Amino acid sequence: MKAFLGVLVAFSIGVVCRLAALPLPAPPVIVGALLVVTMTTGYILIDRFCAHRECKTRAMCGGPTGHSSGVGEKQ
Repeated sequence: MKAFLGVLVAFSIGVVCRLAALPLPAPPVIVGALLVVTMTTGYILIDRFCAHRECKTRAMCGGPTGHSSGVGEKQ
């Protein structure tokens, strides 16, 4: 769904730039355009297929006050 919305937004920007006679905010040569496409594809693939690790140290992180939730505190 995100990829479809990204393509839709990119297409819309291209149409608006063409109708308003503005220069496109993209590289003017095919190599630059392919670089943008491959970087975007790589980012999407890594985000989708790499394992995200569970946060195991959340209890030791300070909240809005900066104090942890009891781990290692003196009583």
